Amino acid sequence: MSDAGERIIRASELAQYAFCARAWWLGSVLGLASANREELAAGSWAHRRHGGRVRAAGGIARLAYALLGLAALMALLGLLRLLAG
Repeated sequence: MSDAGERIIRASELAQYAFCARAWWLGSVLGLASANREELAAGSWAHRRHGGRVRAAGGIARLAYALLGLAALMALLGLLRLLAG
């Protein structure tokens, strides 16, 4: 558990600090808003779009595995029927 005075430092903050410590300080310590609002909005939108594509790809992969399992089951049933006569 964390103390009430501790603050979570996110990976994006570490990246911002590594890129420009002054920009991190202005935003995180002084609380000044970034002047790049359009770029930030575009980046947020791109991340949401990418997240949606990742979720869709996961669903497609699960469907592919289910269909592969179904095909294997059908092949096994066909083989058993062939062997049974």
